[in-house]
Amino acid sequence: MKKIEAIIKPFKLDEVKEALHDVGVSGITVTEAKGFGRQKGHTELYRGAEYVVDFLPKVKLEVVVADGQAQAVVDAIAGAAHTGRIGDGKIFVSEIQSALRIRTGEQDDAAI
Repeated sequence: MKKIEAIIKPFKLDEVKEALHDVGVSGITVTEAKGFGRQKGHTELYRGAEYVVDFLPKVKLEVVVADGQAQAVVDAIAGAAHTGRIGDGKIFVSEIQSALRIRTGEQDDAAI
């Protein structure tokens, strides 16, 4: 099993969700996040005063899938989240040793 974590721009969430549904992903966890990468935030003008926005709003998606489905999920997220501009985000893939569905006691692939 693989855990795929993606940090994307918030306005891309619906497109990514649809792309994941199209490749057969049945559930995702979405968390609102703030952060920065190479862009290091930006400055904005508010009521004549300039201030620095260090942490930009992002959305973090987490999904656990079978090994054979992982590359399709990564490709779906990357395709749907891509704008070509700085700050599009990142995708991380890590190994999951075990999973347990609390309600039924199902384990591993049956639990996802």
